[in-house]
Amino acid sequence: MELKVFWTSFAKTELKNIYDYHKKVASIQVAQKIVKSIALETKYLTKQPEIGQIEACLKNREQNFRYIIYSNYKIIYWINKKEFQIEIVDVFDCRQNQIKISRNK
Repeated sequence: MELKVFWTSFAKTELKNIYDYHKKVASIQVAQKIVKSIALETKYLTKQPEIGQIEACLKNREQNFRYIIYSNYKIIYWINKKEFQIEIVDVFDCRQNQIKISRNK
């Protein structure tokens, strides 16, 4: 059975922050392209949910967090088998300090 992709409110906020940043420093078109590409990257997870690597910074959490990379962004998710969905919990800019990954998930 194919899983659906669910974006948490935290992940949506991070995606909006990425959009706002690129809109400010580049253009609306660039911002839209980046955000759309990040969202499209998650579609691969519906058929291959375990394609991502284990997120080492979140190993101590109850969920088994994984990630995939798009450009400079780490898309962090876990497989919620009970709800038959992939839960996107964060979109993290890899140019930041990796310690910040453990924030508010």
